[in-house]
Amino acid sequence: MIKIGVPSKGRLMTETFAWFGARGLAMRRTGAEREYSGAVEGMEGVELVLLAASEVPRELEAGRIDLGVTGTDLVREELADWSAVVAEVARLGFGQADLILAVPSVWVDVDTLDDLDAAAAAFRAAHGFRLRIATKYHRLVREFLTESGVADYQLVDSLGATEGTVKNLTAEAIADITSSGETLRANHLKVLSDGLILRSEAVLFRAKGSGADLGPLLARLGV
Repeated sequence: MIKIGVPSKGRLMTETFAWFGARGLAMRRTGAEREYSGAVEGMEGVELVLLAASEVPRELEAGRIDLGVTGTDLVREELADWSAVVAEVARLGFGQADLILAVPSVWVDVDTLDDLDAAAAAFRAAHGFRLRIATKYHRLVREFLTESGVADYQLVDSLGATEGTVKNLTAEAIADITSSGETLRANHLKVLSDGLILRSEAVLFRAKGSGADLGPLLARLGV
């Protein structure tokens, strides 16, 4: 039995169902909305597993699913050595978003990562603690800032609306996913000119540790 992990709700689920449906595999939810059960029609030996998008990388790593649909950002954040664990099968053409670094719009002298590094050093000297960056993407942001030479900062976990942390005075900057930038502008934030951390989109991933024969299914999908 080949198990395919798919996001359990929202636009990602709907568009994933449409992508597979256009290739002859009809996916649908079964039972009540909170039961997270589903079915696949069009090919024998294929099982649908409905998961939160953030759970798909770990389920692929653990070998509990053979294929999974989730965002590039989540795979690279959740899996330390992601390329040794999963392989990209197909980019699905939806779910595009950018992981970016943003600061208050009123910081007129901060436009680049070099500016942020200088501002962070000045902030620590003035306040006695490091500049706080709110994010849900600790691994990706830390790697990006280390490579960019930014040192005087601390990452604080964002459990809710990341864009609101600056207004609420729980952070001085943010790193978050954005598609249109409207929420950033509404919260008076601007993206650093070199603050693009990662371009993300929905991808069909294969678990490298899977022992299932995926050839016939992948051929059916045309990937």
